[in-house]
Amino acid sequence: MQVKVAQIMAAVLTSGAGSAWASTGNAGIEGTGMLVWFLIAFGSLILLFQVGPAMVTFYSMMRGLFSSKPAEATFSPFKGKFEK
Repeated sequence: MQVKVAQIMAAVLTSGAGSAWASTGNAGIEGTGMLVWFLIAFGSLILLFQVGPAMVTFYSMMRGLFSSKPAEATFSPFKGKFEK
């Protein structure tokens, strides 16, 4: 049992040294590439295009919660668009 504990402790203590030796130290800071800016712009567009449907859904939920008519209380963002 003591041998296994010693082996585990040795593995734990020496595993941290590898990352210290692998560190680059004082490497120069490189600028961000064009791909990073495309990723940021793509993420921003995703968030921007989700705001519209979220606001429609929020408005429909609030209208359904605070309406006095039972017909308006059922939630559907497409209510009235497909009904004749």
